[in-house]
Amino acid sequence: MPIGLPEFVENPENRCPVVLLLDTSGSMSGKPIQELNQGIAAFKEDVQKDTQASLSVEVEIITFGGSVQLIQDFVTIDQFIPPRLEANDVTPMGEAIEYALDTLEARKLSYKENGILYYRPWVFLITDGAPTDSWQYAAHRVREAEANRRLCFFAVGVQGADMKILNQIASPERSPMLLNGLDFRSLFVWLSTSMKRVSSGKVGQAIALPPVGWGQVTA
Repeated sequence: MPIGLPEFVENPENRCPVVLLLDTSGSMSGKPIQELNQGIAAFKEDVQKDTQASLSVEVEIITFGGSVQLIQDFVTIDQFIPPRLEANDVTPMGEAIEYALDTLEARKLSYKENGILYYRPWVFLITDGAPTDSWQYAAHRVREAEANRRLCFFAVGVQGADMKILNQIASPERSPMLLNGLDFRSLFVWLSTSMKRVSSGKVGQAIALPPVGWGQVTA
């Protein structure tokens, strides 16, 4: 009889972990948070169209609005129920990034202990503001992890985001993107398409990502 966590015994597919690190501070209230919720729902819907991806892609959602909260622990897309996020309070981005990196390392250890192969994890940060806490050490950890190919870190700024700080957090090789308006749907469909490409390849294989039509790099 196989030994290991039931989730890995029942589904031993290679895993493709994605951490959604989402700003839910007060400035995201109204239309932005509504569009973000719809984008997350579109992500699930689109990934589920691909049988392999629905078994391989795992999503974790961490929000930072007043406090850092684990809204959804790692779960495969076929088990994922999109949350209804609400916006309030300040922006503890530094704490949120560090928490995300910690949970990701714990998840990778769980994969290894259960004999599960995994693709390089993606961390997707979305914010419309600037950190209200210390973020410098979080930035150091992100850049170190990117340099050692332990993850891919994507920073997306919504209108109002402090792109200068995002440039200091993200790896120099992966510049932050400024979202076109509130086009979260296009962003999450792009993310879904990317995940489908990754999960259909071999672990460690280079994948050509689809063109980015939802945002632009800012100087």
